[in-house]
Amino acid sequence: MANNRILVVDDEEDLCEILQFNLELEGYQVDVAHSAEEALKMNLSVYGLLLLDVMMGEISGFRMAQMLKLNPETKNIPIIFITARDAENDLVTGFNLGADDYISKPFSIKEVSLRVKAVVRRMRNSAVGGDTLTYEGICMHLDSKIVTLNGVEVAFTKKEFELLKLFIENPNRVFSREEILKLVWHDDVCVLDRTVDVNITRVRKKIGEYGALLVSRQGYGYSFKS
Repeated sequence: MANNRILVVDDEEDLCEILQFNLELEGYQVDVAHSAEEALKMNLSVYGLLLLDVMMGEISGFRMAQMLKLNPETKNIPIIFITARDAENDLVTGFNLGADDYISKPFSIKEVSLRVKAVVRRMRNSAVGGDTLTYEGICMHLDSKIVTLNGVEVAFTKKEFELLKLFIENPNRVFSREEILKLVWHDDVCVLDRTVDVNITRVRKKIGEYGALLVSRQGYGYSFKS
């Protein structure tokens, strides 16, 4: 899948190796190029994301981005600029060139991983259209009320569907049982807190590997860790 294929373009070979190693641990297919000139000789249309250094050789990252945006085959590839330059005018230049994010050196690998994941997720959401809600392998078809897990349809009741939608739309927010009852069960009578627990247990099982992300916060309620 193109969304999982990343090209790192940076003239610091050690940094390229570190990014490649850690992003591959996250499940991405990662290639590297040590200059814009080298990268431009490659078939860039196969990549779902470019991590692009600004300060490189004769062709800078900004210049390379301009060239990509003028090519119909590469103009829609998302770009994250990675650079030691963090002046405000550099940030403005990067975003004016169509950058999807901008990370200043030095940075933590965890930060890069989170930003890459966020851009890939946005691209997937954009690709599947406005009537869907997705989180990685979970896809909720809002019009047809169908949930698929890694492309396979999974049967959800109405309340289970609304619960999952609530959490995916509000990642990392903690909802108390009382809030969940009001938002999902609305004005239903004779609904107990235990009802929330039972339905969340069912949702956890149905979303498989992602079930561990739907966590209980003792004394507070539940949240979906993004």
